[in-house]
Parts: sequence; structure tokens; C-alpha cells
Amino acid sequence: MATYDDVARIALALPGTEEGVSRGWRTWRVAGRQFVWERPFTQADLRRFEAEPPTGPILGLAVDDLGEKEAVLAAHPASFFTIPHFDGYPAVLVRLDDVDEAELAEAVEDAWLVKAPRRLAAEHLARGGRTE
Repeated sequence: MATYDDVARIALALPGTEEGVSRGWRTWRVAGRQFVWERPFTQADLRRFEAEPPTGPILGLAVDDLGEKEAVLAAHPASFFTIPHFDGYPAVLVRLDDVDEAELAEAVEDAWLVKAPRRLAAEHLARGGRTE
């Protein structure tokens, strides 16, 4: 089980990351580009669920493209999911109550790598950042 404070600790350890607030919710950006964010459900989101919506804190994460999105969803069905609002958008949602810290750290770093400037990402990986 993870928390937004765990997300903040992981994200802020990545070079160039800044924490901010957008629409009242915490976000983390690199070079001005949001890569992870708090993502509570809107009333419209809740109306679209056919079953009970997940409860607990939800995190949005950028992914590289729609192919990567499908791969992430297939690899982590217990903790990663999407909603109709994200159809056609390269991002996934994470149930923080259902994700372990290692899985979360990998996902946050992957999201950071998607949005970080190429040179910054290359420097991070050269200094021992995780590689695929």
C-alpha cells in the first residue's frame, strides 16, 4: 500500500522534478511537463463506472504511447487501470492501496523518463538510474 507522500518522495528524488498543485490536487512535473498527478474521480467518472469504482487514493501516470499503455495495463491488472476519460490518451491510473513500493517506484520513474528532456533522462540513466 502506497500513499501520495510515497509518490512525492519517489518523484522528488528524480532530477529536475518539482511538486505543484493543479485544480487543488498535487502534481509532479519535470521541465514543466506533468508526469504523475493525484487523480480523484469526478462525478462524470463515477457515473461511467458499470461496477463499483475503486476506492482509496488514485494516481495518474504518463506512459510513452497507447501501446505502452496496453502493456502496462496487461502487466499490472491488480493495481493499474484506465477509465473512459483516458481513452486515446497515453496515461494510466494506479490504485495506491494495491501497488507495492517497488512497482510504484518503477512506474513513477518510467513516467518521468517519458516527460523528461532527453539529455536529463540520459544523464540520469548514465548515473545509475534504472534501465529497461
